[in-house]
Amino acid sequence: MNATIIIDKDFQIARVDDRLFGSFVEHLGRCVYTGIFEPEHETADENGFRSDVIDLVNALRVPIIRYPGGNFVSAYNWEDGIGPVEERPTRLDLAWRTLEPNTFGLNEFMKWSKRVHADPLMTVNLGTLGIDNARNMVEYCNLEKGTYWSDLRRTHGIEKPHNIRTWCLGNEMDGPWQIGHKTPMEYGRLARETGKAMKLVDPSIELVTCGSSKYIMPTFPQWEVETLEHTYDIADYISMHNYYGNWDGNTSEYLALNVEVEDFIHTVKAACDYVKAKKRSSKTMMICFDEWNIWFHNKQEDKKLMSQEILPTATPLLEEYYTHEDALLVGALLISLLKNADRVKIACIAQLVNVIAPIIAEKGGKAWRQTIYFPFQHVSLYGRGIALEPMVSSPTYESDRFGPVPYVESIAVLSEERKELVVFAVNRNLEEPIDLHVELRSGNFRTVIDHQVMTANTLKDTNSCEGEIIRPVHSKKHAADERGITVSLPKASWNMIRLGSCKQ
Repeated sequence: MNATIIIDKDFQIARVDDRLFGSFVEHLGRCVYTGIFEPEHETADENGFRSDVIDLVNALRVPIIRYPGGNFVSAYNWEDGIGPVEERPTRLDLAWRTLEPNTFGLNEFMKWSKRVHADPLMTVNLGTLGIDNARNMVEYCNLEKGTYWSDLRRTHGIEKPHNIRTWCLGNEMDGPWQIGHKTPMEYGRLARETGKAMKLVDPSIELVTCGSSKYIMPTFPQWEVETLEHTYDIADYISMHNYYGNWDGNTSEYLALNVEVEDFIHTVKAACDYVKAKKRSSKTMMICFDEWNIWFHNKQEDKKLMSQEILPTATPLLEEYYTHEDALLVGALLISLLKNADRVKIACIAQLVNVIAPIIAEKGGKAWRQTIYFPFQHVSLYGRGIALEPMVSSPTYESDRFGPVPYVESIAVLSEERKELVVFAVNRNLEEPIDLHVELRSGNFRTVIDHQVMTANTLKDTNSCEGEIIRPVHSKKHAADERGITVSLPKASWNMIRLGSCKQ
């Protein structure tokens, strides 16, 4: 079976924003406590941060991390997590019905984010709080000195401002499950006035307004249109959230879900552009896809657990153990993000550690990489550059939801810095390998620097603390001709092909 991707370096989508490879840390389950923060762990540094987790995060080169939620933020007061630790209150987190000790808060997160070389994507509470709380937070974080909140920060031992650039105006405010759920008008007006006050404190910041929390929300995309009527002039991005799962056990349908992602993105773009035209605005609203991942394996068990008594701190919640087929879909979703790099400028895989995450950190034990870690790492390390419009010709299969779906999902990214062309590809064919011919219409990239391929014995294979059995390996199954390169994509595989100039 054969497929072709035609690549021309002049057919450019956009330069990829590095923040497309962001992630998310929420006070949920074991993401913070025993995840990134475990003072008793043998690898913990002087701040209580797990160094083994930091090493795995640094290997991903995550440029931006959303914090502190998520559903958690909509009943959270950031002031509970600053100042002397021994004076901080223990609160009941209403989102996840868990005790929150507040031993890890804003300043601890900022110290940790520096250790992993990531900028914060800070979220303010627009559920139970609002304008005053948000503008005070910006003053605490971003002003150097001379005001109440900036001077308070200095008494906490943080002399220099954090200079947080990008802020989310609440979280999933269209969701009935959200603490402080609002109508489009309620949210739009509050977000506009909150954003206005925040930018009066620091005019340099960027703001993300809440879009629909799911593709299937009954209010989508009307929520986007109505809220943007209020927030278009003050916000710089609109958020997208969505999670995916193989609920029916149908792998072929599951691996086609990135088609839905692209439809979601295109609809949000259309809603934004409608409001732009209606307002006669010269600004183009960009997209912040700040929650995306696979979440379904243990969802029902988590609901049962949270419906009972109040849970202790660091109760395991949303701990998905990802399979090989999950890694294939994550690869396809990453390709879809790159294909929309002209409008999707920020994206956050949710979450980073333990909670629906690429990294698992055993309490008191070792940290290890899940299957989805590897395609994310490949794209984060080698997907930075200029995304090129993919012209893929591939055999197809029939999907009940999406009609004909190509077996090969692929895109190319041109890295001028490294002087290489990188092709990412998923072979959705569960039975046969496919020979992918990379036809080069311009450029001299005819040397295979590396072909990394990830396969498994079965689609349900997983990694564990006993061993990372599913990981990429180097493949030499490729050949060059006068028109380009042909590489063999094994059945049900994730692939990264790095091409360099033959002059090298």
